[in-house]
Amino acid sequence: MNAEHLVRLLDEAFDRRAWHGTNLRGSVRGLTEAEASWRPARGRHNIWEEVVHAAYWKYAARRRLTGAKRGSFGEPGSNWFARPSPGGGSDWRRDVARLEEEHRLLRAAVEDAAAALLGRCPAGKKYTNADMILGVACHDVYHAGQIQFLKRLRR
Repeated sequence: MNAEHLVRLLDEAFDRRAWHGTNLRGSVRGLTEAEASWRPARGRHNIWEEVVHAAYWKYAARRRLTGAKRGSFGEPGSNWFARPSPGGGSDWRRDVARLEEEHRLLRAAVEDAAAALLGRCPAGKKYTNADMILGVACHDVYHAGQIQFLKRLRR
């Protein structure tokens, strides 16, 4: 799978029209902070957490692809981040902008990647970089579906 194809899949899953319906960016378009922070039950993730989670994995994939050091996501932790954060200071629009920026950065890294790099496995992994990028696109579609479901549950 070449970089051009991977970028097209990333874009369809994130913010371009696609056959599968709503993409990740479309699933959160127009949501308020209150809607994004609604939780279906104690211990369950809300839409806001889904957004930051997706942004984190775009960051992690880019970091693995480019060999960048850990710790540049902008806050401690990994995978899931409580939103709204218990100590305050979280901002819905800022986190949506972070998701958009992480998508832009990942997209650029894939566009710049040499074909040989896409065919290599990240250190310690059994899948190729191309597989990882395809996985990010699948991850976006998966979470877009979860967000659509959470919006329906809230109604």
